[in-house]
Amino acid sequence: MDHPNDRRNALRLLAASAAIFGIFSPLALIPSAQAATKNVADVPLQQLRIGYQKSAVNLVIAKQLGWLEKRLPATKVSWLEFPAGPQLLEALSVGSLEFGLTGDAPPVFAQAAGKDLVYVGAEPPKPDSSAILTQADSPLRSLADLKGRKVALQKGSSAHFLLVRAVEKAGLQWGDIQPIYLTPADARAAFERKSVDAWAIWDPFYAATELAVQPRVLANGRGLSNNNSFYLASRTFASQHPQAIAVLFEELTRADRLAQDDRKQAIQLISDFSGLDAGVVSLFLTRRPRSPVAPLAAATVADQQRVAQAFFKIGLIPKPLNVADAVLKT
Repeated sequence: MDHPNDRRNALRLLAASAAIFGIFSPLALIPSAQAATKNVADVPLQQLRIGYQKSAVNLVIAKQLGWLEKRLPATKVSWLEFPAGPQLLEALSVGSLEFGLTGDAPPVFAQAAGKDLVYVGAEPPKPDSSAILTQADSPLRSLADLKGRKVALQKGSSAHFLLVRAVEKAGLQWGDIQPIYLTPADARAAFERKSVDAWAIWDPFYAATELAVQPRVLANGRGLSNNNSFYLASRTFASQHPQAIAVLFEELTRADRLAQDDRKQAIQLISDFSGLDAGVVSLFLTRRPRSPVAPLAAATVADQQRVAQAFFKIGLIPKPLNVADAVLKT
C-alpha cells in the first residue's frame, strides 16, 4: 500500500507541473492571486532574493508594481541589481540569490566553472537588442575590419557571444582582435574617449549610446546571435519551490503584457527605476518583442548548446558542455 506521504508528495508534484505548464496553454485559466498564494504556502518560502539588470524589463516592472510581494505575502522578497550577467550568476552560485535573469553566455561560463545552477525559464529571442558599435567617423565599415582592433565588451556576457560569432562570420580568428574586457559603464567611457575601436553591447546601454553618441552599427544580432534571455535558479530553490517558480512566471508574463499593451506606463516605470531618459527606454522597448516567460523549449536548449560549442571551439571554456544537464527537468 502507498504511504500517505508518498501520495501527498505526488499530488504536490502534479500540482506544480500543472501550474507551470498550464500558464502557457492557450486554454489555461490563470489562477487567482489568492489561489496561487495558497499553493505556494504549501512549501514555506521565507525569502526570495532576485537578481536583475536594467535590461530585465519584466522583472523591473514587477518590482516597481510590487506584484510578487502581493502574491507571496509570507515571503520576504529582495531585489539586487547587477551590471551584467556574470556578476549576477556569481552571486547566485554562492547562495546570495535564489533567482535571476541573464543573457546567453553567462550560464555557459557558470556551468563550465562547475556552478550548480539550473535554467528554469526563458524569454523569446531578441536579436535586435544587441549590437557591435563603432564611431560614426571610424574607418571600420565591416566586421572584417575588426582585425587587429580593440573591441570593448563585458567578459562572459551575451555581447561576448555576439562578438565571437561576428569574428567567425568575418572569416577571422578570435586571436585576430584585441578584446578589452570592461563593464558596460567603463566600456562606454572608453568608447567615447576613442580608446577602443568598437564596442559589443546590449540594451539599454546600446540605446542610450545610440541616442547620445550616434555611433555606426557594424552589426546587430541578426544572423549572429538570438540574444536569448534565461531565468536561472539555485538547484535547491528550483527543486523545493516549483510553485513559487510558477508564480514568478505568471507575474513576469503579466509584466510583459503591460510592457506591450501600455507602453506609456512601462516607459514611466522603467525610467523611474533606472534613471534613463524616456526616449532611451522607448527606443530599447521598440526592439523588444513580446517576451512571455516559459520553460525552455527544445529549440532553445539546442540554441544554447551552440553557444557552449562556440566558446569551447575557441578555447574560452576548457571542456565541452551538455547544456541540457543544467536545465530544470519538469
